[in-house]
Amino acid sequence: MLRTHTCGELRSEHIGSRVRLAGWVNRRRDHGGLVFVNLRDRYGITQVVCDSEHQHQVFEAAHELGAEWVIFIEGTVRARPEGQANPDMPTGEIEVLADALEVMNPAETPPIEVARDTEVEEVNRLRYRYLYLRRQRLQANMMLRHKVSAFLRHYLEEHDFIEVETPIIIKSTPEGARDFLVPSRLQPGRFYALPQSPQQMKQLLMVAGFDRYYQLARCFRDEDPRADRELEFTQLDVEMAFVDEEDVMELNEAMLIEMVRTVAPNLSIRETPFPRLTYYESMERFGSDKPDLRFELELLDIGPDVAESEFRVFSGTLAAGGRVKAIAAPTTYTRREVDDLERIAKELGAKGLAWIAFEDGAVRGPVAKFLSEAEIEALRARGRASAGTDEPFTLLIVAGDDALVAKVLSRLRTEVAERLDMIPQDELCFAWIVDPPLFEWDDDEERWVAMHHLFTAPQEADAALLESDPGAVRARAYDVVCNGYELGGGSIRIHDRETQRRVFELLQLSDEEAAEQFGHMLTAFQYGAPPHGGIAWGLDRTVAILAGEPNIREVIAFPKALSGVDPMTGSPSVVPPENLEELGIAVVARRQPDQD
Repeated sequence: MLRTHTCGELRSEHIGSRVRLAGWVNRRRDHGGLVFVNLRDRYGITQVVCDSEHQHQVFEAAHELGAEWVIFIEGTVRARPEGQANPDMPTGEIEVLADALEVMNPAETPPIEVARDTEVEEVNRLRYRYLYLRRQRLQANMMLRHKVSAFLRHYLEEHDFIEVETPIIIKSTPEGARDFLVPSRLQPGRFYALPQSPQQMKQLLMVAGFDRYYQLARCFRDEDPRADRELEFTQLDVEMAFVDEEDVMELNEAMLIEMVRTVAPNLSIRETPFPRLTYYESMERFGSDKPDLRFELELLDIGPDVAESEFRVFSGTLAAGGRVKAIAAPTTYTRREVDDLERIAKELGAKGLAWIAFEDGAVRGPVAKFLSEAEIEALRARGRASAGTDEPFTLLIVAGDDALVAKVLSRLRTEVAERLDMIPQDELCFAWIVDPPLFEWDDDEERWVAMHHLFTAPQEADAALLESDPGAVRARAYDVVCNGYELGGGSIRIHDRETQRRVFELLQLSDEEAAEQFGHMLTAFQYGAPPHGGIAWGLDRTVAILAGEPNIREVIAFPKALSGVDPMTGSPSVVPPENLEELGIAVVARRQPDQD
């Protein structure tokens, strides 16, 4: 072989060995009659010494090396001189004295720095992705992703699951997000869709008798990317027949715990078994259905304390059916800091942010003068109990409709915790969020829509309410969340035609529309569909959390920009007219919103 060892494996036991290494020049340092070259590959870095008195030709060649040149060296492993060992490098006890050096490929000066993890603009991170991926942090992220994938496959195979690939071009059906459409040349005027998930196919696999299925599935959604969302992503897809909610959650909880222990032993799981919160409890206590439970700061319902207040912002909001809630931040703020928090609240739709600071028996804040002594003391007691301290604290208060109050305080809760350094970075806090609503009301369309997907089963106790009170029907669904992110979600599925028909009817899907869009599913249900359920995790999001990365693009090899563009390849790109003509497609200018 060209290489006898990688750049990350040589240790003191190799001293005296003849070795051949190849890789990239991470760094070159000239020291008079010595040139030190840090040689890098994906396994690590080894220090190479080019000595003018040992091999002058090698020494001269080393003077010409630049960053990211690809070179080959041959030499002898030796101990570093006394006092020069580097304890921060796995190979820090040794170095290689070079006898031969060959430049395999020189490199131009890189447009981004590889050796150090300096900040790089997103467009350059993506345009020169092959260079950015050389960074040790990115290489570690890709290795972690590989280990997670390998673990999941092994674990599920050990539990009698089989991996089945499902189609990448499928029928376009309404599943919540916008489909990516693929024109058919053989069927002019017709389109495939790229799958938003393998939802329908995995249910059909249950009908087919494959009672334990999994897949690391590629999924596609034409929606605006953000820090935890990409146009294309990977999910662990799992489906099981003859199960209930407990079966699915028990398997996945055990798998998550073992995964963390195996691939990320540097992280600790705060609580096992995972705590369970109903959807309504999570929204009430944290303002979110994916709460970060690594810190407290629960939302406080102060409505009972201020319902009769002379401060009309509070009492008027409550009288109109709204909410007045707060968080007790265990600190006091300057006026500038409060203004900054209020700016965040207003950006999210709040009219303002009320606040009251309690410090050494004193009370301050513009709202305090409108409140009675009894109201202030009630707020002091409620806030102190929440903050868990007799130290100064500040109530940050939002009034408005329930959804707005939840959204604003959930965001402020995280903001306060981050600013006060309340969030442990080496902990994972998993939880199950259960019993969510099956439907939600769409004000724009003035109809009920599925909160998850059209095949989620209603809870048996609520099935009678499908026609009379759809908003009260709870789903047999469950989400697994971690550190403020939804890792995955699943449900027990509808497997009988009659329940599915009732759901379609409620969603204003006619028999003809249901047959056109989901006829294959309804037909399959006639031939002995077993009870079944499953879950899907976002693999990218899971790896990002394990890697401590706030953006999933740092754990994806070749992601897109937030605009959906790939600066490296230039996609999406213009297609030659003859290709479009073959498909029967013409490109026209998009109509502007103000046009008829």
